[in-house]
Amino acid sequence: MADKNTAAIGFEKQIWDAACVLRGNLDASEYKSVVLGLIFLKYISDRFDDKYRTLVEEGDGFEEDIDEYTSEGIFFVPARARWREIAAKAHSPEIGTVIDDAMRAIEKENKRLKDILPKNFARPELDKRRLGDVVDLFTNIQMIEHGSEKDILGRTYEYCLSMFAEQEGKRGGEFFTPSCVVRTLVEILKPFKGRVYDPCCGSGGMFVQSARFVENHSGNISNISIYGQDSNPTTWKMAQMNLAIRGIEPDLGAYAADTFLDDRHPTLRADYIMANPPFNLSDWGADKLKDDVRFQYGMPPAGNANFAWLQHMIYHLAPTGRIGMVLANGSLSSQSGGEGDIRKNIVNKRI
Repeated sequence: MADKNTAAIGFEKQIWDAACVLRGNLDASEYKSVVLGLIFLKYISDRFDDKYRTLVEEGDGFEEDIDEYTSEGIFFVPARARWREIAAKAHSPEIGTVIDDAMRAIEKENKRLKDILPKNFARPELDKRRLGDVVDLFTNIQMIEHGSEKDILGRTYEYCLSMFAEQEGKRGGEFFTPSCVVRTLVEILKPFKGRVYDPCCGSGGMFVQSARFVENHSGNISNISIYGQDSNPTTWKMAQMNLAIRGIEPDLGAYAADTFLDDRHPTLRADYIMANPPFNLSDWGADKLKDDVRFQYGMPPAGNANFAWLQHMIYHLAPTGRIGMVLANGSLSSQSGGEGDIRKNIVNKRI
């Protein structure tokens, strides 16, 4: 497995370099959904085409039967959304509209993707010449030739996420946690079986690593159930796509929502909770949550949500569950806003 990962880095960088052609004067945050959407579209088209050719060769006339695809975890791509149709119009003025229509058609045929895929390719500020150039580059890349596992695109998607996070600096940490940090949490908790929860899931890295851990240890991915939430609609959609291409069906709530003010999993008691919440978050809604049952160890200060996150996770933990979280160093010693008392209450109650 290690050799394959190393060999694939060139492929991942090839995709990233192709994506950078699109940037122009756009900020990373603006063209992120465009690039990730194109990667997603190209990959599911490649997988569809591979299965389509197999069905044609079998000669039974089932190549347009959606069940033949969904039964194998392959998204069905309707005729007008297939990559060859997009590639043929790469340098037409309406290429942005063609891609947007393709995304809508795919969502219509695959209910799991409803309202998830980006449909902003026709916007005027996106240079259509550059978009056509990227479509050309992607046309010459057959993703499935680099391996049949879902993890191939997953690593490419993750690589691009990390590059976007690097370009966005501090803000990038809102949707992406470095994989080395995530792997450390997963290796400590060992989520072989049960409910896995991340209340601030970003692009879904904790879930991806959990599934990978199970697979690498010869376990069954169906033995874990994924629950998550994120308040940023764009990030929530990225997580849905990130997990969809890996064959993971999560419950991330029906929509993006604030974890404190609109808990989408109020009755959940998770076996494993893994999270990297935003450090020292202020204005998190403390004034609206003074009597909230989650804060049994003390009301966190309005200007810092660190212990609000921790108590939220403890509340959602099963009796024998385990938590792994990344927390600001200051949380270990802070006495401000009653944090010292909260910390003491947690320690005294949990030991």
